[in-house]
Amino acid sequence: MSAAARVAAIQLIARKSPVAIASPAIDVPELFGANVFGLDQMRARLPEAAYKALRSCMEHGQELEPALADQVANAMKEWAVERGATHFTHWFQPMTGSTAEKHDSFASLEGGKVLMEFSGKALIKGEPDASSFPSGGLRATFEARGYTAWDPTSPAFIRETTNGATLCIPTAFCSWTGEALDEKTPLLRSAEALNREAVRLLRLLGDHQVNYVYPTLGCEQEYFLIDRDLYLLRPDLVATGRTLFGARPPKGQELEDHYFGSIAPRVLAYMQEVEHELWKLGVPVKTRHNEVAPSQYELAPIFERSTVAVDHNMLCMEVLKQVALRHGFQCLLHEKPYAGINGSGKHNNWSMSTDTGDNLLDPGRSPEANMRFMVMLAAVMRGVDTHADLLRTTIAHAGNDHRLGANEAPPAILSIYLGEQLADVVQALIAGTGRGSDRRGETMRLGVGVLPPLPRDATDRNRTSPFAFTGNKFEFRAVGSSQATAKPNAVLNTIIADSLAHLANEIERLQAQKGLEAAVNEVVADTMKKHQRILFNGNGYSAEWHAEAGKRGLPNFRNAVDAIGNFASKKNVELFERFGVLSAKEAESRMNIMFEAYCKAIAIEGQSALSVARTIILPAAQKSQHEVAVSVMAAKAAGAETKAQEKRLRDMALRIETLVTTIDELASVFEHAESHAGSPQEHAKVYRDKVATAMVRLRECADGLETMVNDADWPLPKYREVLFLQ
Repeated sequence: MSAAARVAAIQLIARKSPVAIASPAIDVPELFGANVFGLDQMRARLPEAAYKALRSCMEHGQELEPALADQVANAMKEWAVERGATHFTHWFQPMTGSTAEKHDSFASLEGGKVLMEFSGKALIKGEPDASSFPSGGLRATFEARGYTAWDPTSPAFIRETTNGATLCIPTAFCSWTGEALDEKTPLLRSAEALNREAVRLLRLLGDHQVNYVYPTLGCEQEYFLIDRDLYLLRPDLVATGRTLFGARPPKGQELEDHYFGSIAPRVLAYMQEVEHELWKLGVPVKTRHNEVAPSQYELAPIFERSTVAVDHNMLCMEVLKQVALRHGFQCLLHEKPYAGINGSGKHNNWSMSTDTGDNLLDPGRSPEANMRFMVMLAAVMRGVDTHADLLRTTIAHAGNDHRLGANEAPPAILSIYLGEQLADVVQALIAGTGRGSDRRGETMRLGVGVLPPLPRDATDRNRTSPFAFTGNKFEFRAVGSSQATAKPNAVLNTIIADSLAHLANEIERLQAQKGLEAAVNEVVADTMKKHQRILFNGNGYSAEWHAEAGKRGLPNFRNAVDAIGNFASKKNVELFERFGVLSAKEAESRMNIMFEAYCKAIAIEGQSALSVARTIILPAAQKSQHEVAVSVMAAKAAGAETKAQEKRLRDMALRIETLVTTIDELASVFEHAESHAGSPQEHAKVYRDKVATAMVRLRECADGLETMVNDADWPLPKYREVLFLQ
């Protein structure tokens, strides 16, 4: 690690050019899903009865018969082998925030000959080690048995590498005792709960056509790119995903010239290969563009069923990172890789769709559609307001603490943005005036009148809102860029299922006395009135809003540690158990895992900060100090005026002394945190209050030295380089 290495890396970047894709002329319809065992492959390779039975399992979560499993496994194996696959893996999402896989060969030995075989049993169930994954107390270290179970709602796919291919089978992951050890299982359970309650409510509203309702999801994915030669010279980035040190550059995002700007050739070549790889995997990516911060970008897909979209987002993150290496980049998914500029989120666009093709959050033009939409809107308002504490926990982690509340990231206070026109409609219902939007002067009564048309661009957008209505969906903007999206969507599904059940109960109670329309009107108006405090269309960053939110009684958990402790509260455990999403033990284990993950993230950052400060920054500063001291002494010996130079030397010496002091302070509080004995929450508080704050002080001192030390002596790539050299 030296300044010479930094200079050499910069020189290398100047000579790099875009990496060409092997076949630039792409037939997208032909390419899309080429590596997916989807409906077309199933229809072509399975008997008609088997195909229909499998499709029913996929769409309605029905159990797969053993005979059918054998047929599907054989067809899947033949297709995979034809495409070069030699191995298969059960691909799952343990509670690590990433995916896991164990590869097994199709090869079996029979009579001295190798045969390629794959049974229904091997398709349906696998047995990886469960003791080495986070369990939050559900499993002891010596209790190793765990199972992966095929999730037929998400299609199998092939991952190609330089030397072969592997069939990947999306699965759930549970312990020998049956508890969920993954993020996918609660998501599947929550989708079933949402379906039950939504269908029940639709029946009450007179809809007998819909047989199934499923949540949909579109995850916008933001990310940063850094040239890999510079990345490897930043030990803090390598270890933690973010820069623990770095002085503010002369230019950041002030000129607003990066957003939607012309995409640099090397970056565009990378984006194009990412899209090709994702299209082959059946991921419907559609949008690419420069984001606000320098070297920040975004990729966005078309909406899908959420259980599939969650898997596709995990694939998206993997492909972004893997393809980056081929183009000489490192993809950074941390929420805040660089201080002082925008962080990265994953805007979680959520809605509900029916098997008849309707979006339940799409305002309609008919009386029936109006009634349905307003009921669903009331359910969302109640769900987010009643369970704001729980929803906040789903985006609580160390990385997101650096992002929330500034630079286009929403605040930690949860609120709903509806836009002026829809907000007018809601207020009219609450007031009982019978008026719709004041702008349009139209009247509305649920089930009879017509809701003022709400085209998708009828309202402005609010980038400071954590939960915004955007025409036919809600955008949960607070989800972090590095997160697995299963948890926030499992909770979203659950809290909306709870509200749908509540509304159905209330409508049933009043319907016999007042009739359907009057019952719906009363329940919707009462629900919106009770939960209107969650609505806010203004600036979520303002001090006025924070004060107003406090008056309204909205919870404000300012950091991850404060938020996580609510996950397994009595209210939330009762909610999870009522809808069969998590048991009390499973909920508590997840809370413990979140606390442990927070502690580990800060611990790694603390150790990295100490190492970089002691072995890289301090020696560089002392070397520069020595050079300045020698220069001052020489000038003084020659009789030159040196007062200003001596002051600069004293300034530098004082900063170096402060650096050593803050290094010692961080080392001391880190040792205390490491040895702390207490609950997971108490342990996390120590890391938050002691280690994280000591790291901030150390950074301030180091960043000040960066602006004084001779540039030729500074070994770490600077912000002006990592942000702009591509």
